[in-house]
Amino acid sequence: MSIRAVVWDVDDTLFDYTTADREGMRAHLVAEGLLAGWGSAEAALVRWREITDQQWARFSAGELSFEDQRRDRVRVFLGAELTDVQADDWFRRYLTHYEAVWALFPDVLPALDALAAGYRHAVLSNSSRHVQDRKLRTLGVHDRFEAVLCAAELGVSKPAAGAFLAACEALELAPHQVAYVGDHPEIDGRGAADAGLLSVWIDRNGASTGPVTRADAPVGPHRIASLAELPAILRADTRFGAPSTFR
Repeated sequence: MSIRAVVWDVDDTLFDYTTADREGMRAHLVAEGLLAGWGSAEAALVRWREITDQQWARFSAGELSFEDQRRDRVRVFLGAELTDVQADDWFRRYLTHYEAVWALFPDVLPALDALAAGYRHAVLSNSSRHVQDRKLRTLGVHDRFEAVLCAAELGVSKPAAGAFLAACEALELAPHQVAYVGDHPEIDGRGAADAGLLSVWIDRNGASTGPVTRADAPVGPHRIASLAELPAILRADTRFGAPSTFR
C-alpha cells in the first residue's frame, strides 16, 4: 500500500534549530555579561548542549517535568542555586534572543508545496505542544499540519515505537502507510524504521558516513541530503534495501 501521510520532526528538520541556538546563545551571553567567562560563544554552547542532553534524558526517563528540565539546564550551566522563578526568568531572556533568529531551512517550503496535494501531514516532536505550536505558527507553517504531537503530552518520546505509533493513530493510518522525516539517525531514522514506518533521515551536512542499516533490522532509514529528494522516495516507497539517494 502506498504512503498516504508524512510525519515530520521539527528541530533541525523543518526549523534550523542549530543556527538559532548558536546565534541566540551568543546574543544572550553578551546581554547577560557572561561571554568573557566562557572565552568563546562556541565553548559556552558546547556546554549548554551537553547539559541540555543530560536534562532531556532525565525528562525522557520521567524524572523531571518539562519545565523542571529547563530550570535545571540553567542551574547547571550557571553553577548557581536558583529559585524556580529566577531560573524561569533567565531562560525566558534566553528565549527572546533565540526566537529572534528563528528560520525554516530553505528547502522546507518547496518540499511542503510539492507534497501538499498528495499527502497528509503531521508533526511528531520530542518537545512540548506549547513550544512547537508557537514555533510553527511563528514560522508560518502551522496550518500545513493536521496534527502536532509532542513527547511532553504523549508521555513517550522518540525513539520509542509508541511515539511513532501515536502519530499513526492520530492520522488513523497503519504504520506502513506513513513516512517519517527527521534529522537524527537513531532517534528519528532508526526509531521510525523499527516502528514500521517508511523512515527518511535528512542529513544535510553529511555528518555521518557510516551505514544506515543494521543486520538485525529488515528495514533501515533512507538517507537524503535535501528535502528535494523526498518526493521521489515517497512515490517509490522502496523501503526494503533500496540505495539511498544521498550524495
